[in-house]
Amino acid sequence: MGYNKNIAKVKAIDAKNEKRILAVNPHVNDRSGIYFLTRKDSETGIRFSYVGQARHIKSRLLQHLRNFQRIDISLKSHGLKSEDNPDGWDINFINYPLEKLDEMERYYITLYALKGYQSRNIDTGGGSGKRELGERKAPKGYRDGLKQGRINASREISHLFEKHLDYRPKNEPPNRYQLQAMEKFEDFLNEHIVPEDNGALDTDKIERERYGATIYRGSE
Repeated sequence: MGYNKNIAKVKAIDAKNEKRILAVNPHVNDRSGIYFLTRKDSETGIRFSYVGQARHIKSRLLQHLRNFQRIDISLKSHGLKSEDNPDGWDINFINYPLEKLDEMERYYITLYALKGYQSRNIDTGGGSGKRELGERKAPKGYRDGLKQGRINASREISHLFEKHLDYRPKNEPPNRYQLQAMEKFEDFLNEHIVPEDNGALDTDKIERERYGATIYRGSE
């Protein structure tokens, strides 16, 4: 009986969240493809992005709104974009066949980073061969050493949570302060991520050659 109640509760939450998703982007479907989550902080002007691949895009977005992993926490903390919440996360997507997902996820994670977005992805995506974003040499000097120590701690702890651990708020649903605390911890886990532009990717040229025109759909 308890199991059936939990299933009913999850379905009710998903039904509510599906309306929220479609209010942001009424074209979201459940086919395979790449989805883009973007937001812009109105106070600082900093733009953030998260790029993911999914066999079923709408179902994956529902999981983000239901769970408490990495980008999920920020989605709960900042909410989805609306007239009343201009700093919330915007939703865009492009449908691709399954065999193209790894390639296009890598491409768009890099593209958003090179266009100035602070990436909330922890690696370059694309399954096998992916690497952490922002790997760099250790700087010199006392202050730089402290900073590098924090970055090393961020990378190590992030790896532990990625592979072996999980964390949840003490209350369900979490209150505003717990969401803020979780996002602060999430920022620490992502502190080692520093996307770098090494000049190897001419994004505008690639887009024109592949598609004849730009299909980049980030929030400006």
